[in-house]
Amino acid sequence: MDVSFLGGPQPQHGVGVVAPFDFALDRELWRWVPDDVSLRLTRTPYVPVEVSLDLARLVSEHETLRDAVRALSASEPEVVAYACTSGSFVGGLAGERAMCEAMTAAGEVPSLTTSGALLEALDELGAGRIALVTPYTESVTEALEEYLGEAGATVTGRAFLGLTRHIWKVPYRSVVDMARQAVVGAADALFISCTNLPTYDAIPQLEAELRMPVLSANQVTMWSALRRIGVHAVGPYQGLLLQPDAQAEVPPAAQALPAEPSQPAQPTQPAGPEDQEGWT
Repeated sequence: MDVSFLGGPQPQHGVGVVAPFDFALDRELWRWVPDDVSLRLTRTPYVPVEVSLDLARLVSEHETLRDAVRALSASEPEVVAYACTSGSFVGGLAGERAMCEAMTAAGEVPSLTTSGALLEALDELGAGRIALVTPYTESVTEALEEYLGEAGATVTGRAFLGLTRHIWKVPYRSVVDMARQAVVGAADALFISCTNLPTYDAIPQLEAELRMPVLSANQVTMWSALRRIGVHAVGPYQGLLLQPDAQAEVPPAAQALPAEPSQPAQPTQPAGPEDQEGWT
C-alpha cells in the first residue's frame, strides 16, 4: 500500500525527563502529554544505598544531573524536568534552585524539578494551606513539610505509608484512603507526593469528593514542563489543568474505584532492611 500521502510523522516538541533509577511509571507521565509532544527519559545510575534522605541527596548530586542532561541533549529537548520529589526538596529551596541551575547549564535549555513545579502549581492556585499524602517514611515526610514551610505553605494534615520499596505497586484505593485521612483541616489543596506513586485516575475522584484541587508529583511535573514550551497538559477533571476561564468548573462525581486491599498509613513497625527500593 502506498503511504506516501501521509507526509511523515507529526512534528514533535521534545521534553527531557531525568528520573531516579527505580522509576516505574513512564506510562503515567505520558498520560498528561498531548500528541505533539514526545518524552525523552533517562535514569540516574543505580545506587546500592538504604532508602533515606541520604539516598535522596545521592541521586540528586549535581554531577549526576549534569551527566543525565548531557545524555538527553542528543535528542534536543526544549525543556528538561527532574522527576523526583524527595531528590528535589532534600536540599531546601536553595538546593532546588541550584539543581535547576546545574541542569540548565548542562543542557542549555530551561530546567525544572518536581518540587519546584509543586510550588509553581500552589502559586497558580493561590493555595497556602496544604493537606499532604506521601508513601514515605516519617523522616522523609517531615523533610517535605520543612520544604513547604520554607516556601511559606502550611501543612494542615498528613498521611504517609512508611514504604521503602515497590511504591509503584500501591493501589489507587490506598491513595484515596490516605487522602481522606490527610484532609482534616481547612486545606486549600491536597498534594500527593512521589513520582513513583500512581495518581492519574485517582485525582478526578478526589477532587469531586474533597471539593478542592488535588495535585500529584507527576501531574505538576508534566504541567510545569509543558507550560514552559507553551503546551497545555491534558487530563480530565483536574483543576490544575483547567483553562483560567474554566477554574470554576466542578468535576462530576467519579465512579467508585474498585475495592482493593488498602495499606495502613503511618505503620508502627519500620520497614526491614530488605525494603530498600521504590521511592521518588
